[in-house]
Amino acid sequence: MIKTITFAVIHFSIATLLAFALTGDFLLGSLIAIIEPSVNTVAFYFHEKAWQQLPFLKKRESMTKVKTVSFAIIHFNVAFMVTYALTGDAFLGGLMAIIEPTINSFAYFFHERAWGNKNKNIEYQVEPAMYV
Repeated sequence: MIKTITFAVIHFSIATLLAFALTGDFLLGSLIAIIEPSVNTVAFYFHEKAWQQLPFLKKRESMTKVKTVSFAIIHFNVAFMVTYALTGDAFLGGLMAIIEPTINSFAYFFHERAWGNKNKNIEYQVEPAMYV
């Protein structure tokens, strides 16, 4: 769950900055920035579960690029649907669906790599010798 929370913080930050930049409207930008990452955080959680439990995906979990693309597809769809639902503007929904997930896909890739490196360091960590 910690992995999901750290990604959520990154995601909310990117969505907030972009939503304000695109809409220029504090309330609308705030709604997009809260709802879109919230939906994607739930999607991220289930995406992670699928990659951990489905044998076909589990064998490929270390393939960071493939895993990133699979989440990006989900993310593009959620960004469009949320923005379009809140603004009624397909162009704005399209912009948000292209820009926000693209930035977050790069963030996801580096987050996934960092998390993988963290886990490798934990697995290979040797207890220090006790000095008497």
